[in-house]
Amino acid sequence: MSNKSKFFEHWPTVFFGLIVGAILLIAVFSYQLSETETAVVTTLGRVEQYKPAPGLHFRWPYPFQEIIKFDSRRRCFEGNEGKIEETRTADGSNIMVGIFVIYSIEDAAKFYAELETVAKAEDLLNSQMRSIKNAAFGKFKFNELINTDASKLKLNEIENIIQKELAENTARFGIKIHNAGINALGEPASITEEVLKRMVEERKLEAQTYLSSGNTEAQKIRIAADAKSRTIITNAEAEAKEIRAKGDAEAAKFYAVFKKNPELAVFLRKLDSLRKIMQTKTTLVLDTEAAPFDLLKSNSDNIKKQ
Repeated sequence: MSNKSKFFEHWPTVFFGLIVGAILLIAVFSYQLSETETAVVTTLGRVEQYKPAPGLHFRWPYPFQEIIKFDSRRRCFEGNEGKIEETRTADGSNIMVGIFVIYSIEDAAKFYAELETVAKAEDLLNSQMRSIKNAAFGKFKFNELINTDASKLKLNEIENIIQKELAENTARFGIKIHNAGINALGEPASITEEVLKRMVEERKLEAQTYLSSGNTEAQKIRIAADAKSRTIITNAEAEAKEIRAKGDAEAAKFYAVFKKNPELAVFLRKLDSLRKIMQTKTTLVLDTEAAPFDLLKSNSDNIKKQ
């Protein structure tokens, strides 16, 4: 059998070997990055400063070049130790606090050169978080952290301080801080009862302030009402005196006339009384000698004489 015949007889094996060899060469001389990854390229142990983009890249095989990949997505970190621990406020009160940060690896070359691994990076973050947290909360009073009045709370300011200082302290390590916040806030069990008593006293003091203000306002209203009523009564009395004076003046005129003619006064008085008695149809049997019915007798006598 010729050599040519032997080749064609084994060509599938040869072809398969070529494919495997090509795959091995590609694996050895290339690497690939996904959209969620970033990488550091080292050449003979020296970190290259360029940032590979996602996709397929050429590389020299190890140990000439090494590719170290990191996840570039954001991470939420709450601390390795001291997640929730006691700290002191500006007015000397104790408070239990826990915080979190959201970070990502922005510069893989700096990150690898300074920290090498995510574990070391989070150890650094844990230390930074604890010191910055204690310093930030130490600038504010207890009632600015826990209060029933939301307008007095300064939690947003504290979170901004923590985020800013963490960002400044970790930027040189290739870490980007996207957010920082408070995820736990409370009081130590040993002082909870004392704080509750103090809050009750504060509420009582506030209630007393409102009560005093209400009493003062009520007193003002009462004084104003009394003054107004006195004014009304005074004006009414003055008006009554004026009306009484006018009535007395008018009566004086009639009294002057009646004094000149007493018989006319008696006659008019009797006539007025009779008018009031006889307003309705009434049958009376009375002595005509009694006033004012003597008028009727007088009139009857006059009619007979005529």
